[in-house]
Amino acid sequence: MFFFAITILSCGTDTDAGEFVVGSDYLAVNNKVILIDTVTVDMATINFDSLITSNKSRILVGNYDDPVFGKVKSNSYFQLAGNSYSLNSGGGSDTENVNYVFDSIAMILKYDNYYYGDTTKVQTLDIHRVMQTVKPNSEDENFYNNSSLTYNSESIGSISYKPRPIEKDSITIKMSDAFGSALFQKLKKREITDFDSFSEYLRGLVIVPSTSNSSSMIGFHVGTSKVRLYYSKYQADTEEISYVVDFTITDPERQFNAISSDKTGTLLQNLPISSSKLSSSLTDRQGFIQSGTGVACRIDFPNIKQLKSISDNGAIVNAELILKPVNNTYSSKYPLADSLSVFVADNLNRISASLVNSAGTTVYGILNKKSDEFNEDVGYSIPVGNFLQREMLKKSDARSSLILALPGIYKTVNRIVLGDQKHLNNKIQVKIYYISY
Repeated sequence: MFFFAITILSCGTDTDAGEFVVGSDYLAVNNKVILIDTVTVDMATINFDSLITSNKSRILVGNYDDPVFGKVKSNSYFQLAGNSYSLNSGGGSDTENVNYVFDSIAMILKYDNYYYGDTTKVQTLDIHRVMQTVKPNSEDENFYNNSSLTYNSESIGSISYKPRPIEKDSITIKMSDAFGSALFQKLKKREITDFDSFSEYLRGLVIVPSTSNSSSMIGFHVGTSKVRLYYSKYQADTEEISYVVDFTITDPERQFNAISSDKTGTLLQNLPISSSKLSSSLTDRQGFIQSGTGVACRIDFPNIKQLKSISDNGAIVNAELILKPVNNTYSSKYPLADSLSVFVADNLNRISASLVNSAGTTVYGILNKKSDEFNEDVGYSIPVGNFLQREMLKKSDARSSLILALPGIYKTVNRIVLGDQKHLNNKIQVKIYYISY
């Protein structure tokens, strides 16, 4: 019976793992354990329609030309609110307001230490006024990576800089004096006195990376970044007194990142809609993952039910899936993530849950960073025994798939390229320990 099952599975290298004592679930007796390592594993790439990018506590801006995934870009939209809508934070009299004069206005963006790409090159950012109310079109009150709002083509603030997200605290973008002075006059004349009148005048802002240079993606804190208006009070025979009014993102649900990619000319340029898949046989025996843009890798085990033919009484007691990043697709500029998120989905890529072990604990793909001369040991290990046991015992024809993504899928642009089962150098592996009792 064993050799009959092996023939069905086309397994030529399965080995006998010997005798060992199992727990009470298998009657606490000596049982035969078989190691099966040649079960068919199918790999494909999918693309989710959209990812929620609002309320993620990160302003993600920048663009870069990825040698594998194409041109990647992120604009960041947000709505502001004032810490006060009166000058000198205390109201004052109209007579006092006459003495206040506008000095300057700037946006201060606080690094949150996230970056991706080449930070040694200059990146240019521009700030524009949003012309629409910052409100989702959908009923679920979320913004997505493919959401957008119309904005004025005129830049009201610009900076060209080399990002230093680890070395420095923030960047300051000087904004247009005309924009700042007009806003100041609205406050001075009491034409803006509260959030409603302010948001009617300034619906929102968007930070847009320049298309003339492409180098990196940078993350900034939502809660601590601000637009700061500087003004002064002049009085005869006294020194000038300086003041500020800060405008911050008080509602994180009204801040989102529009993350896009142009895959023209890449292996993924024909990536289908979210309910379908692009087989690794059409992408040089590779599967792809990229956060932010919704690219994910799908894993299927089409013949797993045939393991039931090995024994009348048998079970998968353990299994490990090992995925290998493709050589030369990662570097210090495009580093490997420490882990992978793993989800269970149906044939239409609809996710039902995170992958869990037999105790109900969520499991992840963990990166083995140990490498040899040829990086053969670098890979992600995922425990899939509980999942495969359930798949093997299913009575229906429906099969579940595993969807691989990155933990920061909603607010990063990290990516990974994985080899499939027929990849020349970086093959996916599966090791299944099957017990007959």
